[in-house]
Amino acid sequence: MNRVRLALALAVAVSLSVPATAGAGDVRLNQIQVVGSHNSYHVAPAPGVLALIAGVSPKQAAGLAYSHRPLAEQFSKLGIRQIELDVFADPDGGRFATPKAWATLKALGKDAGPDPDPTGALRKPGMKVLHVPDVDYRTTAPTLVDALRQVRDWSKGHPNHVPLFVLVELKDHKGVGFDRPALDALDAEIRSVFGPAEMITPDDVRGGFVSLPSALQARGWPTLDAARGKVMFALDNEDAVRDRYLDGHTALAGRVMFVSVAEGHPAAGWMKVNDVFRDFDRIQHLVKRGFLVRTRADADTAEARANDPTRRDKALASGAQFVSTDYAEPDPALSTYQVRLPGGVVARPNPVSGPSDPSAGPDLENPAR
Repeated sequence: MNRVRLALALAVAVSLSVPATAGAGDVRLNQIQVVGSHNSYHVAPAPGVLALIAGVSPKQAAGLAYSHRPLAEQFSKLGIRQIELDVFADPDGGRFATPKAWATLKALGKDAGPDPDPTGALRKPGMKVLHVPDVDYRTTAPTLVDALRQVRDWSKGHPNHVPLFVLVELKDHKGVGFDRPALDALDAEIRSVFGPAEMITPDDVRGGFVSLPSALQARGWPTLDAARGKVMFALDNEDAVRDRYLDGHTALAGRVMFVSVAEGHPAAGWMKVNDVFRDFDRIQHLVKRGFLVRTRADADTAEARANDPTRRDKALASGAQFVSTDYAEPDPALSTYQVRLPGGVVARPNPVSGPSDPSAGPDLENPAR
């Protein structure tokens, strides 16, 4: 009799831990797809500055002529669930407070556009968020802490949201970049805004396993329901900065951000694969193996100017979990081009790795929809 009870108990335990179907509550992070924004803080240069840029490179000026809504509006109005922040170190403060293009136009008595530092935030020490110093500097989040607080505040007000994925690109400027102390300071700035319970870190995913790939193979990503209301961070850089970030942190132990590395690396969990035409098959391979992937639907305003959805449609079909765009809504001055998921949902079952069970539903942000 005891053996029968034990067998029944084991059968129940197995049925609870390994569901036969993947309903809405069993969907994992790698089984969804969302739309992200590229250079999510970006505001197009003022007309006078844009004219200066066009005098040197009309193509570059055209590529910078896009703007994004403030982060909270992107989340609420456009359903964006992945953002990108370009970050510069500014340990002494003031490095980016007076951009050259702005100062030049002011000196010539021309309209330079709004004051780039109306509150004085750029004069204080701390990491800054902008695209290109001196020429393409307008931003809805002048400091990293400001950007993170915007994300946190929206997240706290919407605790059921699909996890937000924050891509961070670290940039050097005139010899000031990201050495080991600066990288540690970056993690510290993120942790100053988000507590452990508010993030999904490499340690959370890896658990007691020796590497991220072994953890993903054995137990997979967290379920979507367990991850709702949280934020993930990833390092965009794939150069010496990334290697310094990994140095002394085997498999990203103790680090905040995921990194883009080869799939056999102990820290492999997320990959940046931006060229969907060249790497379509590679993206699908990575997604099928359980990795997270970010790709781009458009670049440098080209697709919007041509009203060409080819790259967008290929990116969505690739299965990349994060499809990044500058046009979550169309720019009527250019065309009707935009990037949204079918039906306007915020998150959908992934077309490559998503659950086969239709009970998961078409809208994973709002499963009851």
